[in-house]
Amino acid sequence: MTDGIAALSTPVQDEQDRFRKSLTEATSRFLSAQRSILETVSSDSAVLVDAIERLASGGKKMRPLLCYWGWRGAGGAADDDGVVLAGMSLELFQAAALIHDDIIDRSDLRRGAPSVHKQFETLHDDGGWHLDAGHFGTGAAILAGDLCLSLSEEAFASITAAPERTAEARAIFNRMRAEVMAGQYLDLLEEAVGPDRHPDVAVQQALSIVRFKSAKYSTEHPLCIGGALAGASPSLLAGYSGFALPLGEAFQLRDDLLGVYGNPALTGKPAGDDLREGKRTVLIARALQACSADQARTLNAGLGREGLSQDEVLELQRIIDATGARDEVEALIAARARASYKALEALPLDPPCRDALSVLAEAAVTRVA
Repeated sequence: MTDGIAALSTPVQDEQDRFRKSLTEATSRFLSAQRSILETVSSDSAVLVDAIERLASGGKKMRPLLCYWGWRGAGGAADDDGVVLAGMSLELFQAAALIHDDIIDRSDLRRGAPSVHKQFETLHDDGGWHLDAGHFGTGAAILAGDLCLSLSEEAFASITAAPERTAEARAIFNRMRAEVMAGQYLDLLEEAVGPDRHPDVAVQQALSIVRFKSAKYSTEHPLCIGGALAGASPSLLAGYSGFALPLGEAFQLRDDLLGVYGNPALTGKPAGDDLREGKRTVLIARALQACSADQARTLNAGLGREGLSQDEVLELQRIIDATGARDEVEALIAARARASYKALEALPLDPPCRDALSVLAEAAVTRVA
C-alpha cells in the first residue's frame, strides 16, 4: 500500500520526512543506549532490545505522525525534541502491544516476518537448548514486551515542556494505556464467551472493543497528546477527538475485514487469520445476527480452530458474505470516514496541517495491508 505521502505538497512532505528521520534516529540512539545497559547485565540479554528494535523499525508510523501534526496544529514548532520523544514513546507502546497481542492471538507472523515469540522459539531451536522451545519463546517475548512498555514510559517521562502541558499530555497517555489493556481483555473475553453471547449484545461488545482496544490509541490519543504538548485549547482537543475517534474506528473496522479477506502477500498474515484466531469482531457479530441456525453452527465451529483449511476459510467467508455482514461493515467504515472528514473541515488548522491529516486519514481508511 501507499501511505499517501506522495499526495502531499513538497514542503509538507519534506517536513514530514524530516520528522520521520528524526524519529528513526532518536529511536536508534535510545535503543542503542538501552542495549548497552542490558549488556552490563549479560551479553545474552541484548537480544531483548534487538527484538524490540526490529519491530519498532517497521510499520507506517501513523501514531507518531498524528502526534506530530496534532502538535503542529496547536502551534508547536517544526523542529522540537519533545514531539519526537512523544512519537517514539507511542511507537514503543505500539510495539509492546503487538508483541503481547501476537502471544494472546497465537499469531506466528507479524508484517510478513516471524512474530517476536516465534523469533525466540527459533533462537531456542537453533541453539539446541533444553526444555520446551515454545514455552521459552513465549516467556522471552513477554519479557521483551514488558521491557518495551517500560522503555515507552521512560521515553515519555523524558519530555521537557511547560508543566501544565506535560501534565495534560501525561493524563492522556496514562488513560490511553489503561484503555488499551481493558480493550485487550474484552477482546480475550469475547473469544472465551464465544457463541454463548447473544448476537445483539455481541455487536455492542465488538464495537466497544473497536473503540478501546484500537481506535482511541491508534488515532485519537496520539493526536491529542501532540496537541496537549503544544498547549492546545480544550476546544481544539475536543475537535481533534471529533476527527480522530471515528477515523480510528474506521481504521480498526478495515483491519477486521483484512483479517478475514486480506491478501496474505500484502497483509503479511495467512488468509483468514482472524477466523483461526477466533476473533469476535463486528464483522462476525453482524454475521451471527443475520445467519441461519445451520450457518451459525458452522461459523461458531470454525472460529478459533487453528487447523482451519483454506477451503474451510472460504466456506466461512461465503457464509459471512451471504449474511450481508461484509457490506454492513463497509457501510460502517464509510459512515465513520464521512464523520471524520467533516470534523476535520471544521478544525481551525492551517492548510499544511489539514492536508497532512487528510492524507493520513485517507490512507488509514483505504489501506489494503
